[in-house]
Amino acid sequence: MPPRAVRNIPSADANLVGYARVSTFGQTLDAQVEQLTAAGCSRIFKEKVSGARADRRELNRLLATLGEGDQVLVTRIDRLARSTFDLFAIVRRIVDAKAQFRSLAEPWADTATSTGRLMLAVLGGLADVERDLIRTRTAEGRARAKERGQVMGRRSSLSPQQKQEVRERLADGAQLADLARTFNVSRSTISRLRPRP
Repeated sequence: MPPRAVRNIPSADANLVGYARVSTFGQTLDAQVEQLTAAGCSRIFKEKVSGARADRRELNRLLATLGEGDQVLVTRIDRLARSTFDLFAIVRRIVDAKAQFRSLAEPWADTATSTGRLMLAVLGGLADVERDLIRTRTAEGRARAKERGQVMGRRSSLSPQQKQEVRERLADGAQLADLARTFNVSRSTISRLRPRP
């Protein structure tokens, strides 16, 4: 019988760390884990959470364990981040830990190469532009809302009529705690309406 063909699977590399993520619990991590294992990852951090969230527990655990010579591997860069700004911030943390970053689907995303380092610099510039655009859009939105007469910030817990009633009752000697219970608000809300001496 002819000998069976043996697949050449790279052995696990202690410095190669994988990160796999899907957005919803209905999706599976299996395909990503299989690719990262085949690429030689010795450890794979996995989570089911939106890429837009900043408080990704497994990603933060991965970043906290990185040391010099480690390499973070993902199947695609959108598994790591959903925006240019977030991608740059995460890759910057990897590089600051003297580790490297690489994506299997995007060969240019490799901080071990000069092209990858150039792309990181470009990402930094794009992240700055993205941050400025967000700041400008927010300021413009606030200005338009002000022109329409909208009040920014949290809505008041009390209507103008209720505020007037509170002021009158405070002037008549009502207690803060009693008024807070009556109007179902905090004592500090009532206290702010107390007439100043």
